Amino acid sequence: MSVLFDILASVGMWEAVLRIATPLILGTLGVLLCERVGVLNLGIEGIMTFGAMIGWLTVYGGGDLWTGLLVAAAAGAMFGLLHALLTVPLGLSQHVTGLGITLFAASFSYYVFRLAVPTASSPPTIEPFRPLAVPFLSDLPFLGPVLFTQTAPTYLALVLVAAIAWGLYRTPLGLAVRMAGENPHALDAQGVDPILLRIGAIMAGSALMGMAGAFLTTAAFNSFFPTMVQGRGWICVALVVFASWRPERALLGALLFAFFDAFQLRLQTVVDGVPYQLFLMLPYLLSILALVLMARRARVPQALMQPYRRGER
Repeated sequence: MSVLFDILASVGMWEAVLRIATPLILGTLGVLLCERVGVLNLGIEGIMTFGAMIGWLTVYGGGDLWTGLLVAAAAGAMFGLLHALLTVPLGLSQHVTGLGITLFAASFSYYVFRLAVPTASSPPTIEPFRPLAVPFLSDLPFLGPVLFTQTAPTYLALVLVAAIAWGLYRTPLGLAVRMAGENPHALDAQGVDPILLRIGAIMAGSALMGMAGAFLTTAAFNSFFPTMVQGRGWICVALVVFASWRPERALLGALLFAFFDAFQLRLQTVVDGVPYQLFLMLPYLLSILALVLMARRARVPQALMQPYRRGER
């Protein structure tokens, strides 16, 4: 018990929770925006992989770190546009299109990476984002190091949670976004084109997915390897259900999964004789349990995965 208490009382443990949660926050917000307008985007795993690669490659080629994030966001938006054009005006299967984009984007990432660094035996490195200490606040006991010595993209992710929550529930655009996923025919009757709105929201959500991937290579790590996303995209899809499609709950879900992940990493160092694979399973098993408990009360957007065709009911 003392070992568990030491882990839970460690500042480093809680610092890691927020760091691990950052790509999950960005990715979950991206999925949430897509699903709020009625479109399931299973391309997230591939988009995050490509965002990780292109963000790293931009910095490796001489760009600064913020440019790397912006390029990753732009690349994500382009994949989002492809997904949107196939699923919104053409009405193709959102499942098949999303999985196809994941396979294409992940494979294309490795292809471009090998074109850029064909002879490297180990992944080249870059200088990543460094933690930023917020004056005065970082000196607070315990909370200071945990909350106010993170990297800039982590602060950006937290700001985006508040901004998207405010935008969805306090602005006319947010109301239109929610209506696009609930009753696009009613939205069309008010003079707002649900097709254009869906395309725009999917592009914005996919841009956040690209940034989520870029965080891995420009802040969490300093190099790229093709398997680094490791299923985080699928976790983001599940977290949206856990969050009942609300941004503030998405933040809670991301922090919960990150806590399980950081906790199991530290358990591996103090518990002997247990296969490490069991520890790796722990955050996923606990997340599935939390998802099952929360999903019963989740209210799915009424028009989710339903193609919109003007004039049809």
